[in-house]
Amino acid sequence: MAGVLVTGDFLELDTAVIGAGVVGLAVARALAQSGRDVIVLEAGDRFGEGISSRNSEVIHAGVYYPQNSLKARLCVEGRRQLYEYCESHKVRYRKCGKWIIASSEAQIPILEGVQCHAEANGAPLVFRDGTAVTSQLPEVSVSAGLWSSETGILDTHGLMLALLGDLEDAGGSLALRSRVESIESANGCHVLHVAGDMPCKLRVRNLVNAAGLGAVPLTRRWGGLPDEQKPEQWFARGVYFSYSGRHPFTSLIYPVPEPGGLGVHLTLDLAGQARFGPDVEWIEREDYTVDPGRAQDFAAGIRQWWPGLEVDRLQPAYAGIRPKLRNAEGGFFDFRVDGSCEHGVPGLVNLFGIESPGLTSCLAIADLVRSKLA
Repeated sequence: MAGVLVTGDFLELDTAVIGAGVVGLAVARALAQSGRDVIVLEAGDRFGEGISSRNSEVIHAGVYYPQNSLKARLCVEGRRQLYEYCESHKVRYRKCGKWIIASSEAQIPILEGVQCHAEANGAPLVFRDGTAVTSQLPEVSVSAGLWSSETGILDTHGLMLALLGDLEDAGGSLALRSRVESIESANGCHVLHVAGDMPCKLRVRNLVNAAGLGAVPLTRRWGGLPDEQKPEQWFARGVYFSYSGRHPFTSLIYPVPEPGGLGVHLTLDLAGQARFGPDVEWIEREDYTVDPGRAQDFAAGIRQWWPGLEVDRLQPAYAGIRPKLRNAEGGFFDFRVDGSCEHGVPGLVNLFGIESPGLTSCLAIADLVRSKLA
């Protein structure tokens, strides 16, 4: 492993990133390409098996988030970078576009609010009345819609493979089955107690906590990080159902947003298969169970805008969990990218609450992390 020194009981390295999801890999790549010796520590057997493998694989335009929030800024910038990256690295993607639809006249003001947010964020949308939307989506019953031409889909696994390749080309490395059990930060360095195939104590000058669902729990075992910088976390599970066989759609379809998420929406994979989800269910612990009985609840919502849905073609697919920094009544919360200016610990960046649009934002998040460690 390049750049590793052995000093007494410690292995020493310039920089460690905890977590090999899409954000962790993007951050590690950016740091390695800036000349740092970087190791990514991943607790699992493979990279990208957490949040990164359980999402819609959508490249978001930056529509929904309050102006000047990190989510808005990083999504818009990240979307631009991500399309360029997919093109240059031959990662499969398609800019298929998205309709955001109102299924009743009462929902049109919500659409108008979404459009205002989007325009302020640099993600303009085109408003269409129900007749115009129906001409594009004859199977759909709507009162109005917004068209997002910048929304797309991509191969998340292919993206992570490309990021990992860039990381390794820049001299960085990935250590699988390397779980960080605890951390001690003091005197300008961080000592990581690592369990797994090669248990060790690793001392680094720079550390990025990109552990996804595990990022907040890790702070409970972290000496030297101020208690007030250790947030609370809640889990919001979203399940997906695939739709077997043919369907009439070539673009994504989202209902108007709902508390805690974007509603049960239609997404497509690169093979054109349709899937619906995610819904929102607040849970106490990590659990990826998909109850087949929820298909009836999905169908009730979907039939508000697609009357032709055949419920027996809905098949349980998978579930994802969003790491929330507020509970169901808490409203909007932003990404937290906490550097020394926030917590006072040199050489440390904590990434908390990295949910959607984290995939779209990954390259922009990486740039922000790099600037905080400069």
